[in-house]
Amino acid sequence: MLEYAPLILFLAVFLVLLLGYPVALSLAGTALAAAFIGNLLGVFDFSFLQAMPGRLFGIISNQTLIAVPLFVLMGVTLEKTRIAEQLLDAMSRVFGSLPGGLGITVTLVGMLMAASTGIVGATVVTMGLMSLPVMLKAGYKIPLATGAICATGTLGQIIPPSIALVLLGDVLSNAYQQAQLSQGIFNPKAISVGDLFAGAILPGLLLVLLYIIYILGAVIAKPSWAPATQTESIDLKDLASSIAPPLALIVAVLGSILGGIATPTEAAGVGAMGALLLAACKQADGKRLLNIGSLREIAIATTKTTSMVFFILIGASIFSLVFRGYGGDELVAELFAGIPGGEMGALLVVMLAIFLLGFILDFIEITFVVVPIVGPVLMAMGVDPVWLGIMIAVNLQTSFLTPPFGFSLFYLRGVAPAEVGTRDIYWGALPFVLIQLLMLVLLAAFPWLATWIPNLLYG
Repeated sequence: MLEYAPLILFLAVFLVLLLGYPVALSLAGTALAAAFIGNLLGVFDFSFLQAMPGRLFGIISNQTLIAVPLFVLMGVTLEKTRIAEQLLDAMSRVFGSLPGGLGITVTLVGMLMAASTGIVGATVVTMGLMSLPVMLKAGYKIPLATGAICATGTLGQIIPPSIALVLLGDVLSNAYQQAQLSQGIFNPKAISVGDLFAGAILPGLLLVLLYIIYILGAVIAKPSWAPATQTESIDLKDLASSIAPPLALIVAVLGSILGGIATPTEAAGVGAMGALLLAACKQADGKRLLNIGSLREIAIATTKTTSMVFFILIGASIFSLVFRGYGGDELVAELFAGIPGGEMGALLVVMLAIFLLGFILDFIEITFVVVPIVGPVLMAMGVDPVWLGIMIAVNLQTSFLTPPFGFSLFYLRGVAPAEVGTRDIYWGALPFVLIQLLMLVLLAAFPWLATWIPNLLYG
């Protein structure tokens, strides 16, 4: 029984989370309680906890993680100052007169929103408030409209610069070095957030293309599902003023990282400052979009999100210390070694577990708790770290969209009009879930989809 103590600890945290307690406190509190009980029984050595101050200092001094509040600030600024709303209005006037045009608009704007906010909840809620009433008024079938919004909202998991990829990149980097050290490689190679950003480009764009193909296919099969709409004309000047600034900001941020000009943290600073400058230059109804009131909202939202991320990271660090103190890493390695199919069998089990955990845990908890446990073992077995990171990101994106527990569905349910039923949201999401699963199959069959661009850029 004692050898399974790490799994009992993991199950205990899982049950505490189901009771509704805060994630960070659940992780730290359960781990510390297990450490004290184990010490009383003589099966846990408190010396493992002596590494805690060093770990906490490592978190607050981690240069990569500074990108998190800066990317959050960039996304919140574009959301709160209605720049995203103006972008949707301009794009809808371009494509709205085509059958399925509003659906294509939602997909493309959702892609840009995902690249600028990097937060699934923010993208789904914003797109739901802005575009769902317009699509319903235009006569769109409810499941198609809700499915498109939920699916494009989850692109924030995979389209760079994504906060999920920033956090995943930092965790995988540590796990990769740990895997190499366990193999006796004392001059380990490293991966970076930039590697994951580069690896996510092709899968992300391919997903957007598959979404659009599905919408066009639905229009061809059932024209009444997505009728064309009468839209006001828009001149090129208005179109350029709405689309060019946020697009240029995204290209500048992502291009500087991929080109090796700036680190993700430096690029995040450029993005945050650029978003504030865009907001300061924009006007709506004769008023500046950036004022004292909007700045206060932006600062509060950014602080809340950043605090939540780092509080969970601290709790996860304490949990991983106790988990390893009970021999959890050795137990996981033994369990994986006994799975039929070797490397691919172990990867399949991990992907299934992450998919199921995605129903009840946010990507931050999974990134900080699950990935440090399974990542080193998988990479020691030979799994490519960049490919693994993209597979995990797409997997989480799929679980966030899958009924009945997908987070994206809950976000939209909270802002949808009364005539939109939960059943409609579920049915609308299913075709996009199949598209996501197809993307996972393509990544598994053709790993170069995730590794080609990083190899091209960084060798």
